[in-house]
Amino acid sequence: MNEFVNKIYQNNTIIYKVILFLITTVAIVYLFPKGGQFKYDFSNGQLWKYDNLYATFDFAIQKTPEEISLEKKEIRSNAKLYFLYDTELVSKVNETFKNRIGLLKSNDSLSSDEIIRLKSVGESVIKKVYEPGFLSAVSQNKISNNNEIIALKKDNEVQDVPFKSLLNAKDVLAIINNNLGKEPYSLGQKSLLNILATIIKPNVTYDKIFTEKVIENDINRISYTKGKVSEGELIILKGGIVEGKKLAILNSLKSESESKVWTDSNYNWIVFGYTILVSLALLMLLLFLHKYRFEIFENNNKVTFIFFNVFAIIFIQTLVIKYNSDYLYIVPLSILPIIIKAFFDARLGLFTHVLTVLLLGYIVPNSFEFIYLHIIAGIVTILTVSELYKRANLFISVAQITGIYMITYFAFSIIKEGNASQINGDYFMLFAGNGALSFLSIILIYIYEKVFGLVSDVTLLELSNTNTKLLRELNEKAPGTFQHSMQVANLAEAAANEIGANSMLVRTGALYHDIGKMVNPMYFIENQATSVNPHNDLSPRDSSKIITDHVIKGVEIAKKNKLPDRIIDFIRTHHGTSSTYYFYRKEQELNIDTEVNIKDFQYHGPIPFSKETAILMMCDASEAASKSIKNPTAQSINSLIDKIINKQMADNQFLNSDITFREIDVIKKVIKKKLMNIYHLRVEYPE
Repeated sequence: MNEFVNKIYQNNTIIYKVILFLITTVAIVYLFPKGGQFKYDFSNGQLWKYDNLYATFDFAIQKTPEEISLEKKEIRSNAKLYFLYDTELVSKVNETFKNRIGLLKSNDSLSSDEIIRLKSVGESVIKKVYEPGFLSAVSQNKISNNNEIIALKKDNEVQDVPFKSLLNAKDVLAIINNNLGKEPYSLGQKSLLNILATIIKPNVTYDKIFTEKVIENDINRISYTKGKVSEGELIILKGGIVEGKKLAILNSLKSESESKVWTDSNYNWIVFGYTILVSLALLMLLLFLHKYRFEIFENNNKVTFIFFNVFAIIFIQTLVIKYNSDYLYIVPLSILPIIIKAFFDARLGLFTHVLTVLLLGYIVPNSFEFIYLHIIAGIVTILTVSELYKRANLFISVAQITGIYMITYFAFSIIKEGNASQINGDYFMLFAGNGALSFLSIILIYIYEKVFGLVSDVTLLELSNTNTKLLRELNEKAPGTFQHSMQVANLAEAAANEIGANSMLVRTGALYHDIGKMVNPMYFIENQATSVNPHNDLSPRDSSKIITDHVIKGVEIAKKNKLPDRIIDFIRTHHGTSSTYYFYRKEQELNIDTEVNIKDFQYHGPIPFSKETAILMMCDASEAASKSIKNPTAQSINSLIDKIINKQMADNQFLNSDITFREIDVIKKVIKKKLMNIYHLRVEYPE
């Protein structure tokens, strides 16, 4: 049992990666739509590149969404509108009129004959108003053409009448005035006018609920098919153009085929197929990390970070596809290479982006177009996005990425349509939104730094400020070391720029690489202000230990001050496994009869494992050694730099740093040039 537990403990990093791999695979497969896939790939305007296609079963030709939408639009535009005639209101108006006209009898100034005449006039007006119907003001704007026929619901009957036959308020007022006679009105006429104006109300209103119900019934009766294809019937010839009716038939065949594939019995097979595809993609990513980025592969936190970002992008894209595939290109997939490049490097960023796009290409419509667009955009992202701490750079890069999206989409559109008249302008708006959302990468980078403990160029810029607490402390306790670090940082930054390495990273690492010297600053020659050397009172072994321990002390100080691991790497590797040869020779002189083991005088390493850490090792040793030249000349500096860096190469210090001989030669030239500028030297030419 103990042996089993020990094996688990010894292989915990591998076990973690296996579990992470399985969880990510299952999560991505769960997100994917579980439908079958049509075995032919086609699009409007393309040549049919397969053999002659015959129908293998009977199926109906489906109408396109555009055709169905047009039919629905026509139904709505041609639909008859229903209006409701309120007979109860007419009865109430007649009843109210009788009551109100009866009250006029109490007025001694009106005779009985006058009241009877007024009553007759009023009843005539009410009849003329309500016989066709009095339309409410709210309902008047429902019809734009007065000649249009409407359906008028009166009691349980519906009759078609011209809309213009209904009366409005202006028409009612004209009827009242015509029946009362010419002005000036008598007292009785005025009384009748007041009564009619008060009691006559609109009795015809637009019946929206019933109208919509009729329209919906008509829409529900729409046929979604427009013909039939029989088994064995030729659909399209090899080399034929996919367009018009052929495109509709192929789309119908695709829909029917996928529905036939998607059955309960095939579900497990489809899921199994998805699992293989996703597993292969994620496995390729792990193998790439293992072969080319082993320091990342060993770090479970970094592997988790990469897998999480891949899953997050796929999760967001599948949500958009399920919600509305028309917004497919609003998802800023370029965020993935931006983030990966910000924390690691361009090559890993592009590799991760391509694998993610390939996975998504299997579930999106027009997969080839999708894959091509996003891979081209990803390449442009890698080539253009640099130095994220300079905000203008990101703006320019996002503008270029958006431009590439638009140009590529334009090219696909004119290829498919044959001209530029059918280009959908909405896609250009989607690409613009995609570019705007790409700026979220700045926020995500900040969040990831806090959550995963990673470091980006923005953080490096903050750390490289010489007013930070740790660098101020270095300047106070070991001013000579601080100045040395500044010089090394300048050399390393210039060298990194020349070979295309991360100049911000190497500069920041150079500023902190010797912070361990703060513990015993006076034991390092650059901090000795007097001729007194404390090493004179120590044995060579003790002196060597103090010198080599500044690496260990530096790592401890860095971790205590929560410096990122990428900066600590420079502290650990800047001397590699080199030795304090001076003290080794002194120890050998004191023990002539004994062979001194040089490993006792070596730094503990590791050796540099990146171009940036290799650059620092060369610059650090070169700058320190140049101080030992009493009368520096161009020739002496040239010889010294060659000797130091050649010795490092001979000791295999750059074996793991992925740096070429040509790049080392370039670095040598930069160091020589910079040191000559520092000492105000120029190349001496023979007379």
